Amino acid sequence: MNLLSFGHGFSARALAPILLKRGWRITGTTRSADKAGAIAATGVTPMIFPGDDPGPALARATHLLISAGPDDGTDPTLAVARDAIAQAAPHLLWVGYLSTTGVYGDHGGGWVDEDTALTPSTRRGVARVAAETAWQDLARDTGLPLQIFRLAGIYGPGRGPFAKVRAGTARRIVKPGQVFSRIHVDDIAQVLAASIDRPNPGAVYNLCDDDPAPPEDVIAHAADLLGVPRPPAIAFDDADMTPMARSFYAESKRVRNDRIKSELGVKLIHPTYRDGLAALLKGGD
Repeated sequence: MNLLSFGHGFSARALAPILLKRGWRITGTTRSADKAGAIAATGVTPMIFPGDDPGPALARATHLLISAGPDDGTDPTLAVARDAIAQAAPHLLWVGYLSTTGVYGDHGGGWVDEDTALTPSTRRGVARVAAETAWQDLARDTGLPLQIFRLAGIYGPGRGPFAKVRAGTARRIVKPGQVFSRIHVDDIAQVLAASIDRPNPGAVYNLCDDDPAPPEDVIAHAADLLGVPRPPAIAFDDADMTPMARSFYAESKRVRNDRIKSELGVKLIHPTYRDGLAALLKGGD
């Protein structure tokens, strides 16, 4: 088996060891030649993209993973390699596109699932809906065995709250009624591996844990685990935030994850943020 990973970032790097242990070969793309050495050190063959011709890697590939998000509203993988991917479609066994739960928009803290209408309220969400549609159109036209994975907020080693809590720079920003869903990168990896084992072209899966929670609760729990005072609460309206950071608070929803359990047989490694933070701390984060 041979995986070509477009945009070989945080989530793809978590999947790679699972597949390498099975004897797979993996090629991972990066935009930066400076990152190629780090990719190679993990046992993955690096490819500069855009830059290198993806044709030979696509000809060898049995599976594709697309992690690269939209760039200025355009899917960067399709912009360069759509025709080559279409040509490779007949021999591909599985294709996974990593999207975001931002495609659902704001639901005032209510629940959403994979059948909820897509009503994004941010530019990022609108771009993701367009990218999903472009990949689905390609799958319809070519038979590409596409699965879409809508990821909640991602955390994991090196991407938890502990460094900021220790440094005293973490903030507990409180917006009444605000909740986020999140997912540990270990669980992203195991869901992708489970889908590879059980391909279901056309399927869409939400990837999140079992416990949507206000963001200030996560920061408070991280401080409790470290045994340091909780950062003071700051009202959302009074918080000094970048437009990008503030935009994340424009949407509040709870995301259901029943489908990854019922269809893929997944049992979450970190079913709540409390489990995930404890594991990060134990791992040296």
